[in-house]
Amino acid sequence: MLDIVAVLTDQDDYTKTRNYWKYLKAKLKKEDNQLVSATTQLKLLAADGKRYKTDVLDYDGIIALGKTFPATKANRFIEWFTYSDETIDGKSKHKAYALFESSFIDNIEIGTVKSLQQIHAYLFGGLYDFAGQIRTKNIAKGGFQFAMAQFLPNTLQEIEAMPDNTFDQIVDKYVEMNIAHPFMEGNGRSTRIWLNLMLKKELKKCVDWSKISKSNYHQAMIKSVIDSEIFKATLSDALTDDIHSREMFMKGIDYSYYYEEN
Repeated sequence: MLDIVAVLTDQDDYTKTRNYWKYLKAKLKKEDNQLVSATTQLKLLAADGKRYKTDVLDYDGIIALGKTFPATKANRFIEWFTYSDETIDGKSKHKAYALFESSFIDNIEIGTVKSLQQIHAYLFGGLYDFAGQIRTKNIAKGGFQFAMAQFLPNTLQEIEAMPDNTFDQIVDKYVEMNIAHPFMEGNGRSTRIWLNLMLKKELKKCVDWSKISKSNYHQAMIKSVIDSEIFKATLSDALTDDIHSREMFMKGIDYSYYYEEN
């Protein structure tokens, strides 16, 4: 329950999330809402290694909880929760999962434009006809114009030539690639894998994306166009040396795709 409430309120603070759920539960109970009576307590493992009684809901209850929040937020959550593996993103995510066990990821040249194209082609091959292809049209998002298509080949050559030996250099290279946005779709999902491969190679680290909320990631990325220091600090706080963990990789993919949801 607390995990779901945290998502619906966009809240990272555990205490505030818990207090909000207590308030909401009392409010729903007063309104004689059946959702509260459907809530069950199970003993779940906590961060301190102990098991505590925790409020949980089944599938229908979770959807009902989502509907108690403002329409736009609830609709986005319900759309995510009922997410189908048959969508382009669903199929692409399964391809991203498969990367962990594939020999492909161990045999690409780290930090090059070609390697980014290969990652994009792996994720979106058979789903987009432009998978792995550098765009030839201009694109913009939220009023921000990404690199002009006519200059993109030269821009990408310059980005590829950027050093990527230190943390600051790797993040600067990633930021510039984000500004370039070389593909029509799927840039963020591809470049976050590209970034982690550079970090693993040079620093034996990777980003634990679960430590960075969706709002914090997007705000830091927007500011990085002018100043990358906030973004560097955000990533630095989320670095881990658990680079061979399958669980860490899968969790990272889940968060990476979550960042792209509207």
